[in-house]
Amino acid sequence: MEPLTLLEVDDGGFVLTLEAGVTAVDDAIVALGHEPNGYFWEGIVTQLVEHDAPELADRFDSDPEAGAYVAISEDRDVLERLGALLARVANDEERLRELVATAKEEGFTFDD
Repeated sequence: MEPLTLLEVDDGGFVLTLEAGVTAVDDAIVALGHEPNGYFWEGIVTQLVEHDAPELADRFDSDPEAGAYVAISEDRDVLERLGALLARVANDEERLRELVATAKEEGFTFDD
């Protein structure tokens, strides 16, 4: 699930974190006209859930910020599945470009 981290928090929930600006696809994100921040990654998560894993919809909360994308859930399996999907994009420029192109075709606006 590299470069993401999955941690259990004190209340028994789980937190999945992707540090923004340090992924293998940051240069591609910039080349596509976006900022590699947590808000951009929230848009990628939206696309992933909509197209690849609709069963994950409404099963986690997103808490993006400039320096990271964070997902929170009480269900570890949900975040593990999301993390696997997100890790593929964070490490695969072709997959990133596919998602951004699909989003553009559908009129989706990234909030980065």
